[in-house]
Amino acid sequence: MNIHMEVLKYKVISSKTQYKEYCNLLENLVFATSKSKNLNDEIALLTLLIEKWDAEHNSFKELDPVKLLQSFMESHQLKAKDLVELLAISKSHVSEILNYRKGFSKVVIRKLASYFKVSQEAFNRPYVLKSIEMNGLNNSHLSKSKKEFVNH
Repeated sequence: MNIHMEVLKYKVISSKTQYKEYCNLLENLVFATSKSKNLNDEIALLTLLIEKWDAEHNSFKELDPVKLLQSFMESHQLKAKDLVELLAISKSHVSEILNYRKGFSKVVIRKLASYFKVSQEAFNRPYVLKSIEMNGLNNSHLSKSKKEFVNH
């Protein structure tokens, strides 16, 4: 019995080098101008292999979504202005997200997950936002009413 063994184009990722190579390949395929059924299948397979590696090797679970985004920005050499274009939101909105003043919307989560090739869950986890103090009001009206109440 003669079985012809075909050489596989892609294999389960077993090294960081192979992982980076597959990420680069995937990025090139995603931005290819013509999309065929085979190309879409190839994109789906590479995405699956990359997600499997990510799930087994990355510490996404340890990072809150903002720190995760910041680490991706660093590894992809992205600036806040790049996120403005990528996410189609204002510069101030990006700043508020990066400074823990505003959470990630569903649309932003989808775009980030797609761009960085990770599951949406990576960006869709609870974390603490900073409260925004109102300028000049910092509850001074409350202390005054307390004094007035105590004196009467």
